[in-house]
Amino acid sequence: MNNPTTDTTDTTNTATDAVAAAAAAWKAACDYAGVDQELLDNLSTWRRHIHQNPELSYQEHETTDYIEKILTGLGFKVRRFSFGSGLTCDIPAADGATSPIEVALRADIDALPMDEDTGLEFSSTNPGVTHSCGHDAHTAMLLGAATLLSKTPPPHPVRLIFQPAEEQMPGGAVDCVKDGAVDNVDRIVALHCDPHRVVGDVGVHAGAITSSNARLEVTLTAGGGHTARPHETGDIVYALSTVATGIAQVVDRRIDPRSGTVLTWGSIMAGSGAPNVIPAKGTLVGTVRSASRDTWAELPELIPPAIRAIAEPYGVNVDVNYIQGVPPVVNDDACAEIAARAVTDVLGEQGVGEAAQSSGGEDFGWYTEEIPGIYLRLGVWDAEGPEADLHHPAFMMDERALIIGTAVFDRFARLDR
Repeated sequence: MNNPTTDTTDTTNTATDAVAAAAAAWKAACDYAGVDQELLDNLSTWRRHIHQNPELSYQEHETTDYIEKILTGLGFKVRRFSFGSGLTCDIPAADGATSPIEVALRADIDALPMDEDTGLEFSSTNPGVTHSCGHDAHTAMLLGAATLLSKTPPPHPVRLIFQPAEEQMPGGAVDCVKDGAVDNVDRIVALHCDPHRVVGDVGVHAGAITSSNARLEVTLTAGGGHTARPHETGDIVYALSTVATGIAQVVDRRIDPRSGTVLTWGSIMAGSGAPNVIPAKGTLVGTVRSASRDTWAELPELIPPAIRAIAEPYGVNVDVNYIQGVPPVVNDDACAEIAARAVTDVLGEQGVGEAAQSSGGEDFGWYTEEIPGIYLRLGVWDAEGPEADLHHPAFMMDERALIIGTAVFDRFARLDR
């Protein structure tokens, strides 16, 4: 029998088409922005400066100073958040504008507590801290939108939100909301880098786009003892394993399976390694996620008592710490339509892609708890290199996406409906 051969023509053509589409999308966004070389240079400069000088959640003081300097240079006034980092900037409507709508554009500004492995000449100079989630790009794109809005004022007021602490549970957005970030705002939009989506492809989705994210910590204690006599103490390891498997079964039977709810353990710890010692303490740490807003609200009342009930027969003391995290981001239908129109106006209909619901968490959900909003997936892959995922030390982005995000931000800000 002849050995089968693989026809690579279709794969090659697809890759070539993607590269060409990315180039065309970049040109379209440049045309929308007025083919402004100064803006293109600034976008790269801003992103690289922030990338090289990353700061962790609620520590973004120099980043906030940098953003403020650029915005004041454009002639805008800023209001720093009362908790120390991040700011808002209100851009007034054009003279004679009568639209009562106020639109907010949000970018997150914090970095991750991890090392970078990109080899970029502008790699992080802060050991153990890096922008491996693209927040440096989000910030640069929002500064780019501010630049366009300063040149041609919008038909209604626009608020820019440069938000700290997206990476910290329950997220800086909840503090921003308390500090008035979306007061008097009618709708809000955010963009997020997507390294699995090619440059020029913007994912638009109505409905749940991310899941909730809560942290679950379980600590079991007992007197400890010898493995020959487990009846004389609480068997911590056995009880831990029973809780780890049993609570998932409870969730399966008490929660609507259509809610996309998942409980996953990331750590289980007990004992010193000795085979004949029953430890006196053990812990479980994991996450609970759901695509349903109602389920997110219900889970803190369901899971802790269920865990205590599972562990009770084993004679151990049980401490359950359920840390309620962000709600799911639920994209508003009308905002999704406006976003699709904004992307089409910048890139053409081919720029509007579908964005599948993710089980990852995102604190943008605190804004959509208050007002209608839309969270978009922005393609940043060049269609040629590797697709290093978000939160990966080697995460990279194609900087051509910067002008595309800038243009989509700007266009969304200008649309009434």
